[in-house]
Amino acid sequence: MLRRCPAIALFVLLSTLAIGGVSAQEPKKPARANPLAVGTPPSQSMNKAGGATGAELNKKQMEVVQRVNLYFNQLSSLKGSFIQTSADGKRLRGKFYVNRPGRFRFDYARPSMLVIVSDGKYVAIQDHDLGTDDRWGLEHTPFQMLLRKDVDLLRDARFFEVQDSDDAIAITLEDRGADSSSRSKLVLAKKPTLELREWIAKDVQGLDTRIVLGDVVKTDNLDPTLFNPASVTLQRQR
Repeated sequence: MLRRCPAIALFVLLSTLAIGGVSAQEPKKPARANPLAVGTPPSQSMNKAGGATGAELNKKQMEVVQRVNLYFNQLSSLKGSFIQTSADGKRLRGKFYVNRPGRFRFDYARPSMLVIVSDGKYVAIQDHDLGTDDRWGLEHTPFQMLLRKDVDLLRDARFFEVQDSDDAIAITLEDRGADSSSRSKLVLAKKPTLELREWIAKDVQGLDTRIVLGDVVKTDNLDPTLFNPASVTLQRQR
């Protein structure tokens, strides 16, 4: 079944689809202290509800975003593990694989039966427990912005925070091209080299889901079938 998903941020789908979603009746969790709230302060335009375009950032903020652009443009193939923590404290674990441009896979560990996989054109969300297979065009998800062949966040994103500390860069952004979007915060460690370590997705209810990456390694030998949505419904790889 092929459907468009213009209004759903895939960062949030990683949580809401994996754990059955968070009820609208559940109260918001109190905001956690931000250990990265040092460095470059938000510009005046960032304080607006609509955020700031790349042209509205100051020089320091633009340099930070350009550094993140370079990081994503130099990515090729990666694999590693992840821990996903929802707003209610539930945790799920799994493995992830990335092969730019546009191909990725999140394979959730049991007891979850969820696989999220992109072949570079479509994103398939396959629940082997429920026997469902829902698909969206990659261009309607935030992953398109981050894993496209030519990443340019100054062109494609709207910014709500650009922070640069001694140890990390934190950028809160959303896709300018989405019909409606959920905000995501990217956190990249700076030592020993720049590397994406986590992101925090905020859904339309204002609830946060945190995805922390671990054991990240570059690799040139990923099996191409990992990114084939047609095959993962037949055999789940671990």
